[in-house]
Amino acid sequence: MSTGWERYRHLDPRTPVVVGVGWADQPSDRAGQGVDALGLMVRAAQAAGADSGDGSILARLDRVAVPEGTRRYRDAGRLVARRVGGDPAQTVSVALGIPQQALFNGCYEAMQAGRSERALIVGGEAAGREARARRAGIAQSDPVDDDRDPDERQVPAGGMVDAAEVAAGMIEPPVAYALIDSALRGAEGCDPGQHRDRIADLWSSFSRVAAGFSGAAFGTVRGPEWLREPSADNRPIAFPYNKWHCSQMYVDQAAAVLVSTLRAAEEDGIRPDRLVFPIVALQCSFTVPVMRRRALHRWPAMEVLGRAATRHLGAPLDEIPHVEVYSCFPAAVRVQQRALDLPVDGVPTITGGMAFAGGPFNNFVLQSSVAMIDRLRRYRGDRGLVTTVSGFLSKPGLAVYSTEPSAAGLLTGDLAEEAEAVTAAVPAAAEFHGPARIVAYTVGFDRGGGRRTVVVADTPSGNRCAAVSDEPGTADRATTEDLLGATVTVGAGRFGL
Repeated sequence: MSTGWERYRHLDPRTPVVVGVGWADQPSDRAGQGVDALGLMVRAAQAAGADSGDGSILARLDRVAVPEGTRRYRDAGRLVARRVGGDPAQTVSVALGIPQQALFNGCYEAMQAGRSERALIVGGEAAGREARARRAGIAQSDPVDDDRDPDERQVPAGGMVDAAEVAAGMIEPPVAYALIDSALRGAEGCDPGQHRDRIADLWSSFSRVAAGFSGAAFGTVRGPEWLREPSADNRPIAFPYNKWHCSQMYVDQAAAVLVSTLRAAEEDGIRPDRLVFPIVALQCSFTVPVMRRRALHRWPAMEVLGRAATRHLGAPLDEIPHVEVYSCFPAAVRVQQRALDLPVDGVPTITGGMAFAGGPFNNFVLQSSVAMIDRLRRYRGDRGLVTTVSGFLSKPGLAVYSTEPSAAGLLTGDLAEEAEAVTAAVPAAAEFHGPARIVAYTVGFDRGGGRRTVVVADTPSGNRCAAVSDEPGTADRATTEDLLGATVTVGAGRFGL
């Protein structure tokens, strides 16, 4: 009698496969109610166990990997494992500044090397619960028996920002991404009004996808005009971005992915029709600060990953029918569409993205991967693409999944050297004084109505500087005129038109 496993006998028994996925969230309308982030992660892990068809697999985990976020646990992976009935041999915590794709790659590589058989990747946030309690003046205490550090804690090497960027406020994500978007507008030759229209149309399309996605935190369809114009419910953040152009991190969401070797999956009695194969799992640890990128509108590192994936698959990425690109801000989507040769008029999401599906801090790639794996089980034989963004379009990740294994096997690795070789950078001029030409600009808004105009500009010697202005007239011009290419006078980190 056939079990369905015969078709995989030619594969290495150490081949990594996804055997279960789980998602957890909770209502967002009651202050003081609900569980903390750990409780959500436990629920997601239990759901992944049930999804595999054998919840007892959670008691046999030998590895648990967790992305770090706003929650404060010393070893969240072990806490989750203990609550679901196990205590793994290894727990891994991955710090901010490392692509979330690294969580997956680490599991795959450990399995290929024979160091792991059953692994859980799990993360989650309860920032919505915390915000509701804070607004209601409710003190919350969620004590846990957190008695040890993880067996391995991965931290990024080097920095992702320049000192001049810190001084200019460019470490605020909306500001950094709005600057990148303005550079892309300039490269494509459209005026500010056309730019705002394109962003509004794209994001309205994302909201329509979210309206049909059961896991979306904000499933209301938003029209282009509503998204384009600032309002009481859509306050300006960093021109041309308003609130609902930005990732919404104040949500309660968790996700879990169970990965196993083929050998262990068969031993555990997992049904073959539950298997999803990672066939591309790439990342890049090389980075250049935003202001030092010669072409602010491009992401050469993601281009490198896209070309490597295309060669491995033997087909262009735009032929993949199911796509979820990381979507913290419109610039992230727009730049990735071009870097990966995806249709620039397409809607590359199956969830609705981080503004509408929800963007739990440093965890969305787990959410989107769960959604993609669930989708591929319904569209058997198709491929699905999931991308990762770390920092300010700093360190990319790219994954392709299918219910069918690839004849070429799994492509995994860190393509930092390849990315560095093709990324043009310019020196930063920290103490520049004199005339400079604007290559990117935005206006940041605070809740009190204050405005701060930020520019990135080229100096006559070919260096790059960043500067700010608090002048209301400058902010007025920056939100009504096209300042790209304009000459400003820079001194001590300030500028004037």
